[in-house]
Amino acid sequence: MAETQAAEGRIRHEVHGRVLKIVIDNATKRNAFSPEMMEQLSEALTLLDRSDDLWVGVLCAEGDHFTAGLDMPKFFGPTAKPRKRVEGNVDPFGLTKRCRKPVVTAVQGIVFTVGIEIMLAGDIVIAADDCRFCQMESKRGIAPLGGAHFRFLTRAGWGDAMYHLFLCDEFSAERAHKIGLVQEVVPKGQQVVRAMEIAALIAQNAPLGIQVTKEAALIYIEAAEKAAIDYIPTIRERVLQSEDAKEGIRSFVERRAAVFTGR
Repeated sequence: MAETQAAEGRIRHEVHGRVLKIVIDNATKRNAFSPEMMEQLSEALTLLDRSDDLWVGVLCAEGDHFTAGLDMPKFFGPTAKPRKRVEGNVDPFGLTKRCRKPVVTAVQGIVFTVGIEIMLAGDIVIAADDCRFCQMESKRGIAPLGGAHFRFLTRAGWGDAMYHLFLCDEFSAERAHKIGLVQEVVPKGQQVVRAMEIAALIAQNAPLGIQVTKEAALIYIEAAEKAAIDYIPTIRERVLQSEDAKEGIRSFVERRAAVFTGR
């Protein structure tokens, strides 16, 4: 059972003093997320949120890439099953519930779609210099559903956010740093080490002070975020049942360029 789970991808975690290191472990598929992995990430973040002994989280990934995004057939294919959500658990996208503790995310290689949204649901991002970022949902006939439509704005500002959300282009770690999506760029292979160093420095501070600081900062943007989050079902309804969404998924599976009609 354990071997099967590892082969299909998993989220594992390790305790390092006051730091919970959470690892995306599906390197053979470029760390693409299955529904089960998303549930496991929620469980790990909930452990961080609820444990008095854990003060800071580090989210990172095995292999050459942070994540290529969702394993699309497992989420949208004919045999896809709805993702289980446990009431009160932390949402990896920070939409229904956000982790109260600081989360430092280390990214490398490909950081596509939900990878960007998950890292922006945290607090500080350390990027390897080989990163390739892309919010490409509209290339697949759908739209960002995990918070990119507003977190890009709060980190990068309107112009830079719309530039990348509209173009669905790939951009570098240097560009991500310039517009505020990441806080440090380090040589490939050093991103997790640096994230753990930062987490250890944060853990030297008073945990309640840090948590209240995060809580107060979130209050500042809470109303706008709530309105944006409340609009996600409308986005979902408009795009997921469209002909373009079906064409986007077909073209992805068939490895060809999509032909969209606007319907």
